[in-house]
Amino acid sequence: MALSDGFVERDLASIRLPQWGRVVAAEGVVPWLVVDPAGDAVEPIQRFLRDFVARGNRAGSVRSYAYGLLRWWRWLAAVGVDWDKATSAEVRDFVLWLGRAAKPRSSPRTASAVTAGTVNAVTRKRYLGDQYEPRTVRHGNAVLRSFYEFWIELGGSPLVNPVVLDRRGRRSNEHHNPLAPFRAEGRIRYNPRVPRRTPRAMPDERWNELFAGLRSNRDRAILALGISTGARASELLGVRGSDLDWGEQLVRVCRKGSGAEQWLPASPEAFVWIRLYLAELEPLEPHEPLWWTLRRRDHGDGLRRQPMNYEALRAVFKRVNTLLGTNYSMHDLRHTAALRMSRDESLSIRDVQTILGHAHLSTTADVYLVEDEAQVIRRVQQHLAARGQRIQQAAPAPAAVGYDAGDLSVLFGGTPQ
Repeated sequence: MALSDGFVERDLASIRLPQWGRVVAAEGVVPWLVVDPAGDAVEPIQRFLRDFVARGNRAGSVRSYAYGLLRWWRWLAAVGVDWDKATSAEVRDFVLWLGRAAKPRSSPRTASAVTAGTVNAVTRKRYLGDQYEPRTVRHGNAVLRSFYEFWIELGGSPLVNPVVLDRRGRRSNEHHNPLAPFRAEGRIRYNPRVPRRTPRAMPDERWNELFAGLRSNRDRAILALGISTGARASELLGVRGSDLDWGEQLVRVCRKGSGAEQWLPASPEAFVWIRLYLAELEPLEPHEPLWWTLRRRDHGDGLRRQPMNYEALRAVFKRVNTLLGTNYSMHDLRHTAALRMSRDESLSIRDVQTILGHAHLSTTADVYLVEDEAQVIRRVQQHLAARGQRIQQAAPAPAAVGYDAGDLSVLFGGTPQ
């Protein structure tokens, strides 16, 4: 429907993104590229990603940005707009489309079709659904804004960034309180709201069940290391033989964001399981990865083990979750470790920040200095039960005129008088 000001309303329900292009691993400076159907690199994206790498971003971030830009290129192909002619209207409709579209899948769901988008009864965590999450949409908007900022700085098209900020006509930090931290320059106008998620510690009995369901010393070692150090999955998977200090019981990780190396204390139990796991392997060189697949595969050079990757770690959780009827992930171990440390009176919040590798203390405080919902519910239930007992033990009030006290006693669970 066309209006007098030239606005055209797109039928978003009928739009289907074409399978245009793909993200591929590449040799050279830029580890990931977006290529068109002919297999040629998309030049605007390639030049942006090259600058993105030069600014110190790691391969995982490059891959994430490449997929965000590929999705945008497919959207532009579906609506028939060139990348340098896009306006805020295309961004707005793209966000609206993402809010109702289903994510493409390489294969249909099987067993997970029943649980998609539901809440697990044991962990009370929601399973991922088939729609795009608000965080995914916000990340995509941030990718597009930085992409167009890059081209605007080079003097390319368009002249105005289509991913606009919602400043509401005011200058950023116009009435700033000098005692409060500065806010960001402006919220992206079409960013969806993200519900605040409260981290929840895994109860000790659930952790014992999870650990008992593991099938190998390797799995026991990496999970025991995760719940004692609070390190991220990618950080633990990057550990090498030389990153273990057996005497001090420390493990060295490479932080996900900054890439800085940091030694973290681990529990004695974790090092026991690591020792048992290593006893089952051939001797490792100090520079070799610590974690390897249990099965040997032939990739053209004979049967041999492969370094463990994130998909193999997910398979570990998939097996034990199927056994227990849960939906735990490696990040739940990080939350559990962080909440355990934050509730230990001998540790300060600054200690927790250092172990978790947060750049800002506010990140640690805002996320982990919260009351656990399960504990709050348990205390309120105890309060209600105690109050009910006090009421029952109190002397009964005299019956109102016209009512028999014996009949009222029987009605409310007493005995005839």
